[in-house]
Amino acid sequence: MSATKTGPGQHRGHGRRPGPGEVAGRIGAPVVLALFMAAVIVPFLPLLSAAVQPAGTPLTGLELPRGLHLENFAGAWVTAGFGSLLWSSVLIALAVVPASVFFASLAGYALATMNFRGREKIFAYLLLGLAIPTEVTVIPLYYDLRAIGLTNTRWGLVLVEIAAFMPFGAFWMRSHFSTMPRALIEAAKLDGASSWRILWGVLMPNSRPAVTTLGVLYFVWCWNQFMLPLILIQDPAQRTAPAGLGFFTGQYNVDVPLLAAATVIVIAPVVLVYLFFQRHFIRGVLDGALKG
Repeated sequence: MSATKTGPGQHRGHGRRPGPGEVAGRIGAPVVLALFMAAVIVPFLPLLSAAVQPAGTPLTGLELPRGLHLENFAGAWVTAGFGSLLWSSVLIALAVVPASVFFASLAGYALATMNFRGREKIFAYLLLGLAIPTEVTVIPLYYDLRAIGLTNTRWGLVLVEIAAFMPFGAFWMRSHFSTMPRALIEAAKLDGASSWRILWGVLMPNSRPAVTTLGVLYFVWCWNQFMLPLILIQDPAQRTAPAGLGFFTGQYNVDVPLLAAATVIVIAPVVLVYLFFQRHFIRGVLDGALKG
């Protein structure tokens, strides 16, 4: 066999020099990503720097650490009692997040796949919950929970947070289930699958990114709740970490390194959970954006 000769006009693309637009695109994308990364990381630098400064050091801005004084974290942990505060936050999150995801999945599945009277009205009623701020509802909630003996209890806070998270969760899961192929649901019905079987055996295995994203959002919101635990729980033994940090700030508002160390302790679980579920979280957000 003879080798095929390449003519002078063939394969020009292999030696083509990129145009100005392509060069700008290749350079611009990393620059934009670097700017977004800096916007996220830079605000944490003063906090981390202050947390490792000598205790009692007056700080007014970003200063280079004078050594790594990690004893600030131990001091903040013992002084504020973050052991019990973090444990209380963990218990509440373990109760709120799975229950909220479960009920949101049921509501989203019903609103997306079932035809029943008043479906659109129920969905519109749920969306009203996204427009009502927590500050408007916290006082009536306090009196309602006090009437049934659920103030100063973690269970009362758990029930309130599940209800507060439902509007967004139902909206999120309804949007996700609405994009699932109808043929998949119809085929399962022809095989005799019940609605329960279709949800948990057919749809949910294909909904891991959406469910994971919703679970991470729920955990962040539950962990960062400040006003609801502050109003509904007065017992120091039942307080959550953010609420305990608020009381700790009032007592040690002049010791900036100690306050910074306490703040790092409170936000560390949120950062760790996000990093652990980062891939699923980003995939769920992108899937929602592309399908929407």
